[in-house]
Amino acid sequence: MPTARKSTSTRHRAAKETSKAPAKKRWVKTVTTDSTHPPKDLFTKSAPVIARSLASKKISPKGPGSGMRMLTYFINRAGKDLSAPRKRELERAKKLLHERMEKEKQKKAA
Repeated sequence: MPTARKSTSTRHRAAKETSKAPAKKRWVKTVTTDSTHPPKDLFTKSAPVIARSLASKKISPKGPGSGMRMLTYFINRAGKDLSAPRKRELERAKKLLHERMEKEKQKKAA
């Protein structure tokens, strides 16, 4: 006796149900570093101010690369709660900070 075939819709539904990955904990919630302390409300300021501050030795003693990591961490930590205009401003600050890093790299090479 032949076995009954499942309908196409049942097969697709079964595939969808099994392909869902379980919700993962966000790694960023578990980070408890206490290395540097940017000024309060720094990430609410304009992109040039953020980039200049994060590139300073006072906030980023290891250089602008450290500031870039702080900025990236902040963006990741804010996640979906970050408004689109604020995210654009922070991404602009990352671009300015990257340009500053490139200038420093060229100075050292020259």
